Amino acid sequence: MQQATQVIETHRLILRPFKISDSHEAWANWASDPKIQAEYGEPVYSTIGEVTQLLASWIDQYDNTDFFRWAIIEKQSQKNIGQIAFCKVYSDCRTAEMEYCIGEKYWGVGYAGEALKSIIDYTFLNTEFVKLEAYHRKDNIKSGRVLEKSDMKIVDNVERFIRNDQLPHGEICYAIIKDNYCTK
Repeated sequence: MQQATQVIETHRLILRPFKISDSHEAWANWASDPKIQAEYGEPVYSTIGEVTQLLASWIDQYDNTDFFRWAIIEKQSQKNIGQIAFCKVYSDCRTAEMEYCIGEKYWGVGYAGEALKSIIDYTFLNTEFVKLEAYHRKDNIKSGRVLEKSDMKIVDNVERFIRNDQLPHGEICYAIIKDNYCTK
């Protein structure tokens, strides 16, 4: 059985499964940064040991056919600069919710958008998913710009909120459907 998280290469990035050896760079570039972690609703990791435990838990899940999480590696430096993942998978309706983060010193050069585009391409060309969703908090303008520039479109709601019988409150939702997807 092939694991879900495959290596994906873009012009400037390599997206690949995490390795324990990513712990130091993950901690230094994003996991210990309160600003970054708050932007996408994750805890701040105080030690490299905590990040090592987190990565080990992700690595243990790579055998699951519905686990998709990539380390974002900048080709030029070979450093782990962030991560992109399906944070929620809804197998019954073949939908996945995406999340991503990039270390602050790598902001503003299009890495998040490049990673997002490659995951959309990979998903619709290689999996059975028919819909990808994401959302950002209204005050997370940088993440909003990434989604605005993507092929995803603003929608009223996403599966996460629908299943909890909620409307987004302070979140802006995006989605792309496979039938509306085309490679460029």
